[in-house]
Amino acid sequence: MADITAITMPQWGLTMTEGKVVGWLKRAGETVAAGEDLLEIETTKITNVFEMAEAGILRRIVAEAGTTLPVGGLLAVAAPETVTDAEIDAFIAEFAVPMPTAEADAPVTALQPHAIDAGGRRLRYLELGAGASTPLVLVHGFGGDLNSWMFVQPALAEGRRTIALELPGHGGSTKDVGTGDPDALTDAAEAMLSALGIERCHLVGHSMGGAIAALLALRRPQRIASLALIATAGLGPEINGGFIDGFVRAGRRREAVEALNQLVYDPASISRAMIEEVLRYKRLDGVAAALATIAGAWFPGGRQALDLRPQIAALGSPVQLIWGRDDRVIPAAQAEPFASRLPVAILDTAGHLPHLEKPVETIRLIKAQIAARD
Repeated sequence: MADITAITMPQWGLTMTEGKVVGWLKRAGETVAAGEDLLEIETTKITNVFEMAEAGILRRIVAEAGTTLPVGGLLAVAAPETVTDAEIDAFIAEFAVPMPTAEADAPVTALQPHAIDAGGRRLRYLELGAGASTPLVLVHGFGGDLNSWMFVQPALAEGRRTIALELPGHGGSTKDVGTGDPDALTDAAEAMLSALGIERCHLVGHSMGGAIAALLALRRPQRIASLALIATAGLGPEINGGFIDGFVRAGRRREAVEALNQLVYDPASISRAMIEEVLRYKRLDGVAAALATIAGAWFPGGRQALDLRPQIAALGSPVQLIWGRDDRVIPAAQAEPFASRLPVAILDTAGHLPHLEKPVETIRLIKAQIAARD
């Protein structure tokens, strides 16, 4: 049965143990090219599209829409026309989700988040990948955490060390944010780089994290190989102050749903698990005060306090801007003035989270930039 390929439930992010099939985008019997969208899967964060890894004929769909499977469970089977239906039946009947072995357990343990003392604060990070290439560092946005990069970090970690930082006030990091202003959070990010021994890196930042990445590049240009700024703060005064206030206040499901729906192009893509995860985070001691402090320092009166526009184009490091066309938090129009000087990619049918909504395109753009700068 060497010609039969099992298409299985992927693992996106450390916390994903199962996924739900939302719907198939191809029919059994169709020839599917490598990279084509195959089906939609609901995860603990958001609904994402699963792509065909290698070209082939989709011979059998095993998990119909609405099915929930563990990671590694059989979704479908691809095989050439020469493979008989009986052979496919036998393959499906014999298929078993691989059980972890002692050898397989080791890398899983190594991929758990770690905490480090950086500048006197306990901050969390996730490290994936290794290699001689210049490391890549990911900085999440306001209210996010290291799982914000669950769809893109594994692909970016191929042959390279990648580190997803978790800023003060977020995720499993300390809730002590000090003044919470741009300089304070940039100090924390810089302290983490030093504590982790990162002398030079590529930086990818989202929203508030994009502004922090840009500030790091302005402070230490010799340490930054390139910058990818996703729906970044700091490029104009406008921001959806209602979202900021709503996220800070959200303590109930309805309030969380209203806030999270503004982050994406399609509100239906927000999973129940993501809503519950946000609510659990909001209930941690110190989170409400930390977010309120950061919001007051960065977005007073529902406007952006930080203006990096005069400095972005003058950065020595290559910079690209990535935005969702339908961003309802920070308008994509803030990227347009830079289009004549910098690479600007505006992704269709994406909101404020293109790295979650359009991970394939986001990965392609980031990889193309860093490949030229290693």
